[in-house]
Amino acid sequence: MKTLLNTVALYLVVLLTFLTAACSQIQTPLEKSNFTELSNNKDMCSFLDEVSANKGELKTAIIGRTTEGRDIPAVFVSTDEYGTDTSKVKVLLFAQQHGNEQSGKEGALFLIKEIAEGKLDYLLDKIDLLIVPQVNPDGADADKRRNGMDLDLNRNHLILTAPETAALHKLFDLYLPEVTMDVHEYYPYSESWTNFGAIKNFDEQFGSLTNPNTSQAIREFSKKSFLPFIQKYMNERDFTFQEYIIGGPPTVERIRHSTFDINDGRQSFGSFGSFSLIMEGKNGVESIDGIARRAEGQCAGMKGLLQFVYENSEAIKKMVADERSKLINGESDDPVAIQMEHIANGDELSLTLLSTQTNKDTVVTVKDYRPVVNSLYDVKKPLGYLIPKNDMVLAAWTKRHNLKSADIEKEEDYKLIQYFITGIDSIDFEGDIVINPSLEERNVNEKINLSEYLFLPTRQLKGTFITQALEPKSMIGLATYKGYEYLVRQNELYPILRVGK
Repeated sequence: MKTLLNTVALYLVVLLTFLTAACSQIQTPLEKSNFTELSNNKDMCSFLDEVSANKGELKTAIIGRTTEGRDIPAVFVSTDEYGTDTSKVKVLLFAQQHGNEQSGKEGALFLIKEIAEGKLDYLLDKIDLLIVPQVNPDGADADKRRNGMDLDLNRNHLILTAPETAALHKLFDLYLPEVTMDVHEYYPYSESWTNFGAIKNFDEQFGSLTNPNTSQAIREFSKKSFLPFIQKYMNERDFTFQEYIIGGPPTVERIRHSTFDINDGRQSFGSFGSFSLIMEGKNGVESIDGIARRAEGQCAGMKGLLQFVYENSEAIKKMVADERSKLINGESDDPVAIQMEHIANGDELSLTLLSTQTNKDTVVTVKDYRPVVNSLYDVKKPLGYLIPKNDMVLAAWTKRHNLKSADIEKEEDYKLIQYFITGIDSIDFEGDIVINPSLEERNVNEKINLSEYLFLPTRQLKGTFITQALEPKSMIGLATYKGYEYLVRQNELYPILRVGK
């Protein structure tokens, strides 16, 4: 009997050893190259197919294709069908919108590997996870920032003219994840910083929403709860943290917490009531430099977010539901900021930078620190907007954004206002110059044939987003983009009408 028990025990040890070895044999394409070659799109897709075939909770689907014919895969991670368990928080992680920011993709593949190995199964009790590891396959394989159409994808979330961003938003609209994080890299080696004598040297930067029209509750939750949590989480794993900043060097330029524009991944999805974040890892001088450490940092940041969501799942789900209900059911006449600026509030920012002379840390105090976004010009949110049905450009835009339309049945119940463009000036928007038209309002109820217009109500999830996009004085609106300049012409009527009470 004793001999039999020993034999069984030995068999179990051998079996456990075999299973452990089998699990440890999962390698990402980067690991298979011993960190000497970045994962290309073809090898990445093969890896995703492989792990999906061997892990029931993992499913891979192609959500779109690039202009050069490359697949854009998404990985659904759930113990059930993604999104069907309404008690769980849906999370969307997407990386490498910029093709020369390689560690986000590699970090996402590290994360998928850990999921395939069963190391993060406990998270799936409360989370349904969706990962798009590579939004920009064409740029990635060429190791360049822009896509195959020479478009910056992270400046395309308003107009959605790139197949990559259109696919990402279609995915978002289908599942409406409560949490999103856009994974990037920052480049600290610019000439202005090296001439300054010190560079940013943070392993990971995390940024919350900055557009003042996004949910104040979500912005405060991000600042007061998530950022302290993720700082501690990253530091405990030997990665340095910084709240996301751009600008500088400190004595040359102002420093602020990123853009308030609705044309990027974080701000656009945040405009739809999402708990939306950005993560920026440190890039190398060359894309392959220190790629193992950089990918590990990105993976750690993604796991940190998932851990935070796991620990705060009920609060996040309720907060997002409440904020989305306000967008859908809120009153018109609420103020919407359409011209904004970054301002100082008296705070100073201390940055720990890396001296390029001593290769040691040095602390620098930022004097021109602008952490607050202030409204320069508000409009009252109307009941909706009327768009000419014969304007195929605008009609296509509404379809790409899956905007809800309706009919106006009783014209007498509404006040229709059309702007007349009396002049076109300019205004500074984060260092760029955009149009700033002067307007005259005209009541046009008696002159409008409603059958010729499509009505976009603002009582919908994307209602505040619509207002920022369609107001002609909006510094972040459609009229500031090539292909939409025709909307604002001096001494002409603005073709889009406001619908009021």
